[in-house]
Amino acid sequence: MNNQIAEVLGEIKELRIKLKNHPVYSSLKTVEDIKIFMQIHAFAVWDFMSLLKALQGKLTCTHVPWLPSKNAKAARLINQIVVDEESDLNVDGLVKSHFEMYIEAMEEIRADITPIITFLEQLSVQKNILLQIENSKLDDPIKNFLNFTFNTIMNGKTHEIASAFTFGREEIIPDMFLEIVKNTERKEDILLRKINYYLERHIELDGDEHGPLAHEMISDLCDDDVKWKEVVSTSKKALELRISLWDHINSEITSQTKKQFSKDLILR
Repeated sequence: MNNQIAEVLGEIKELRIKLKNHPVYSSLKTVEDIKIFMQIHAFAVWDFMSLLKALQGKLTCTHVPWLPSKNAKAARLINQIVVDEESDLNVDGLVKSHFEMYIEAMEEIRADITPIITFLEQLSVQKNILLQIENSKLDDPIKNFLNFTFNTIMNGKTHEIASAFTFGREEIIPDMFLEIVKNTERKEDILLRKINYYLERHIELDGDEHGPLAHEMISDLCDDDVKWKEVVSTSKKALELRISLWDHINSEITSQTKKQFSKDLILR
């Protein structure tokens, strides 16, 4: 890890700690809680792919006629990440994107995939993503999160998009979440093999491959102090919005728990 990357990590350390220790994780006690988490988190899993493809479009040649990339090293790095994220092997050995794997995991535990699928179906008709977000019935924290992503993609510089991708999105699901899922399996005597596989694969790739590759890509893109400052600024904003999204998920879980508690009292 070079000195500049270490400095960025130092600048965003407090936000990363706040995210890693977010109370939403202690709220995840049942399968119903995990369902709520996944139903909202699915939007972040999806829009992550747009950050990835935006970077691929800027760092490689994706049009015809083909022209050589100005930064072949960065092109190679992003293409390596795209292969895994867009066409990995799922738990059954079938080629799937990580988003599709996540949807399969949601279906396995009977989480409601209607909101994310409906949003994507509408997007195939309404091509303007910002209008689609504005006109959707999504809660404001989800809208704010998506708006930041797509405004960064549309208006941000390449290193800013890369920083949102690298420091605002990768490594944000701690091992703790995997332990919560495994504990829920034992407590409720159920098998959640697809979400377990997704999380294990995600943690493996982020720690061993994608994290180091993304750091290397950032280093290649930033050749002056101004760019490094913009990396820090974008990373902080991305993390703040992720924390806001986690706050929203936690609120939804808490609200659902209170409703269930009241229902149980009435039935007694």
